[in-house]
Amino acid sequence: MSGVGERLPPVRLAAYGALGLPLAAAALPVYVYAPKFYAGLGMSLAFAGAILLAARVADAIIDPWIGLVSDRTRRSRLFIALALLPLVSGLVAMFNPPAGAPLAPWLIITVALVTLGYSAASIAHQAWGARLGDARERASVAAAREGFGLAGVVLASLLPQAFAPSIESGLPAATWTLAGVTVLCAAITLSAAPDAVRMHGAPAAVGGGAFRALRSRSFRLLLGVFALNGIASAIPATLFLFFVEDVLETPGASGAFLGLYFMSAAVALPLWVRISVRTGKRRAWGLGMALAIAAFAWAFFLQSGDGFAFAIICAASGAALGADLAMPPAMLADTIAKDGARGAEGSYFGPWNTVTKLNLALAAGLALPILEWTGYRSGVPATAAFLPMAYCVIPCGLKLLAIGGLARLRD
Repeated sequence: MSGVGERLPPVRLAAYGALGLPLAAAALPVYVYAPKFYAGLGMSLAFAGAILLAARVADAIIDPWIGLVSDRTRRSRLFIALALLPLVSGLVAMFNPPAGAPLAPWLIITVALVTLGYSAASIAHQAWGARLGDARERASVAAAREGFGLAGVVLASLLPQAFAPSIESGLPAATWTLAGVTVLCAAITLSAAPDAVRMHGAPAAVGGGAFRALRSRSFRLLLGVFALNGIASAIPATLFLFFVEDVLETPGASGAFLGLYFMSAAVALPLWVRISVRTGKRRAWGLGMALAIAAFAWAFFLQSGDGFAFAIICAASGAALGADLAMPPAMLADTIAKDGARGAEGSYFGPWNTVTKLNLALAAGLALPILEWTGYRSGVPATAAFLPMAYCVIPCGLKLLAIGGLARLRD
């Protein structure tokens, strides 16, 4: 166990980050694969989007209260372990619906289970990380968590096609494998990660309830930038499979594109940490957004068969993703410290996760119906005229707004 002021041992830092792998791996199927999976079972895209929007909004509302409970519990390891039960069971059930099961209720219930478990586990895990290390180490703590998270996303993107030729047909077996991975990684984190309370002393008694963080102007500004940037990322995540299938017309390469994207982010993570040391976290994040716009705008001009060009875009925008993953939570930890809110980390990460979920819910609940209203039909490339606009141009515009908001923040 490290003492106050000591550097975090790399092995213990890795043990803390390990839980990020199954949490991220579980999130990808819900955010990216579920709409197309259920569309393949006969559900309309608009209806699937509406279900995801309603379920995620309802779940997001309780995130600040989960953060408050996380702050008040003194048994965070047990809290995380219990949260993983609905996460794992809901994920497996979502992609293994019984024959003849009513699809809409099944999707609503399983999404609720997954997001509830994910919220509780991830908020507690993020709050734990915010209590580790000092200002110099916060980017490294976040990078450790997000680095394992990227490994989880790569695993989730490649695993389905290890079991079957297509992602959709491989998902049932893949989710059972992810359940086993979750048990293994949780055991590592819960048994070997540093104990933040013992490292830094007992938490300060901080009141103010579940929405305490919203009284902080610096938090509100950071949250606004995070929201704009998050929506910019959530829209193409929701539309990715449709873009690859009906614009590029290379559906068999979906897993490889996703793997390249997230592996590029993992490789770039240490570089963004080093850049943040030299330039500050705010400037590093802004550079990452600018790189994403420069790379991603190119995708608007792609046509059928442009798989190689899209691979380059995936690599460049994936590298930019590294800044999106490491800098915001590190800046949030800095904000918590500046606000004197040690011991109330969960009340900050609760609204933070609410915004994350609302971003994803809005992307699914708005982008999918809009596409359907423009006449788009999955699997019919001739109807995909508006898809490049939704996939590329709108996200780049949102990122430009986020860069403008970032200029109002201070390191």
